[in-house]
Amino acid sequence: MTELIILGTSNAVPSPGHENTHFALSTPERKLLVDCGTNPLIRLELAGLDANDLTDIILTHFHPDHTAGLPLLLMDMWLMGRQRPLNIHGLGYTLERVKTMMDLYGWEEWPNFFMVNFNPIPEQDRAVVLEDNHLRILSSPVKHFLPNICLRIELKTLKKSIAYSCDTEPCQAVLDISQGVDFLLHEATGPSAGHSSASQAAEVARQANVGALYLIHYPTGRFASGVMLAEARAIFPGKVFQATDLMKINLDE
Repeated sequence: MTELIILGTSNAVPSPGHENTHFALSTPERKLLVDCGTNPLIRLELAGLDANDLTDIILTHFHPDHTAGLPLLLMDMWLMGRQRPLNIHGLGYTLERVKTMMDLYGWEEWPNFFMVNFNPIPEQDRAVVLEDNHLRILSSPVKHFLPNICLRIELKTLKKSIAYSCDTEPCQAVLDISQGVDFLLHEATGPSAGHSSASQAAEVARQANVGALYLIHYPTGRFASGVMLAEARAIFPGKVFQATDLMKINLDE
């Protein structure tokens, strides 16, 4: 089965029932995690996935709500006896800081630690992140407070595609990488510097002619406004959903 699983939907301030935004993609060849702000171990288990089956992690940028859970996840996989290598993809800026963060924990001294392959992504439009028989993932730089990327996930055999805006102000890169995708996961933090509102997300969806818009990375708990869907639906005439934690999208259908 090829499946997209939303593990968390909150912006940087999580709340009960809403972890920081991260998601998993399961394909015949890979088990992929995008971002790791909180340790996804329990969320993966609730979703029916084993963390030790992860083949790849893509880190969009080095803000705590997207990377701070990585040391704990790596330690837990080591403690659970992981042996197979793990691939971590990100911009050079991001990976260098991840390595520094791990060095602070002295991870090179952890005995029998599994191999971690760091794969830098070129900071350019439509850079190839990874590719196999079933999957191709592209990235482009977006407009945020530090180097950051949006993603386009192309499922070759299924002829379906997904785009993820990550944290960004409205910019041409997200519009370009989202063109014609079946599913657009777009942040809806609000109309502030480095971020986008639900209505701005909907404008991207409208201009890119996407199949469905999923609002993600939005304010939750006491910060929730309750008007995101109405704002987006007023602009984008297609399907609009509020992504929820542990939501599953069966991509085989």
